[in-house]
Amino acid sequence: MDSGTGTAVRTDWNERRVLTVAGGLLAAATVLAVMARSIDLPMQPLPTTFALAGTTALLLVVWRLVPAAGARPRPVSVLFFLAFLALAALLVWCHPFYGFFVWTGYLFTVYTLPGWWRLLGAASVAFITAASQSGGFRTLSTGGGALLFGFLFLCNAGISVAMTRMESVKERKAIRRNEIIEELAEANAKLEAALKENAGLHDQLLVQAREAGVLDERQRMAGEIHDVLAQGLTGIVTQLEAAEAHPGERDRHLAAAKRLARESLAEARRSVQALRPQHLDGAGLPDALGEVVETWSGLHGVRADLVTTGTARRLLPEIETTLLRTAQEALANVARHAGAGRVGLTLSYMEDMVTLDVRDDGAGFDPDQPREVTESGGFGLSAMRERLARIAGSLAVESEPGGGTALSACVPAITIGGVA
Repeated sequence: MDSGTGTAVRTDWNERRVLTVAGGLLAAATVLAVMARSIDLPMQPLPTTFALAGTTALLLVVWRLVPAAGARPRPVSVLFFLAFLALAALLVWCHPFYGFFVWTGYLFTVYTLPGWWRLLGAASVAFITAASQSGGFRTLSTGGGALLFGFLFLCNAGISVAMTRMESVKERKAIRRNEIIEELAEANAKLEAALKENAGLHDQLLVQAREAGVLDERQRMAGEIHDVLAQGLTGIVTQLEAAEAHPGERDRHLAAAKRLARESLAEARRSVQALRPQHLDGAGLPDALGEVVETWSGLHGVRADLVTTGTARRLLPEIETTLLRTAQEALANVARHAGAGRVGLTLSYMEDMVTLDVRDDGAGFDPDQPREVTESGGFGLSAMRERLARIAGSLAVESEPGGGTALSACVPAITIGGVA
């Protein structure tokens, strides 16, 4: 049962209880009027009194049978009250003792009249009550009776109007309280629905997060395979081809091929386990880059120099790994496509970022016309950009046919301690 229904039920029960009390007081007043015939009070013949009392009882019965105040049309309630006032005045005209019954009119104003009209209704009941208390309407014709009536009316009206106003304020507060309860219930229902919807969205986000994690791991593995296995196999093939082409240096090229095979195997195992590159184990990024540059230069017979500027410091493993992989991929591209005679690398430590620049004097290319992806390559720049993007880094490329190539990788300088 909601609050509105509960209020209607309570109103119905209270109103019916008032009707029962009114019926009892009507019967008691009628008995008193009959028993007090010998008292010198204004009164009417018994048939008239009984007829009016019966009509009033019938009004109370009909009133009890119709819907309660919450479901009853307001005009019907007002008509009931006006009929009650008219019959109450006639009953007091028949005998003043009916003032005991008239008192219930104060209660009926709450169930029949709207808002401030209840004050007028209470004053009307006070008028009839004062008439009964002063000995009936006939006493108004005398000076003393009129004075007594005026005093009693003011007393009754003051008390009844004050009580009615207090009851009206109390009722408005009760209505407002019920409205607040209904609003809270509605808000709770909306909140519950929102929580259910959020739970569904949370489950959906978890599924999407798992799918994104799987995709990210696939991209990471693809990049590792390209950076480690592809570069290593390319170097091995290059050394084997050189051994065939230059029999006098066969042993040197075979040894280089074996070394590349072992390094590639170790890197492949580390990539599967998502660990740091072998070159970074126990060494800082500048030393690791220096080893990579020296090894590459020895394998390909191309001069390569590394310059470090700024104060070197240990960065997050993901950042150092990304810069090292970027350098390896850039050098691999130089070996495959550039035909360069010299390569220069610059590692620059700045306050809030670290950059890696790789320049060569090779054939160059048109950046607006990217290489077609084939079995021999063509996806190195895309792989570098994706790898750098995962750590909020960026890659800039400057090149032109016959003018060499310059790559610049920029990453945030986040140290292991979290301070740049």
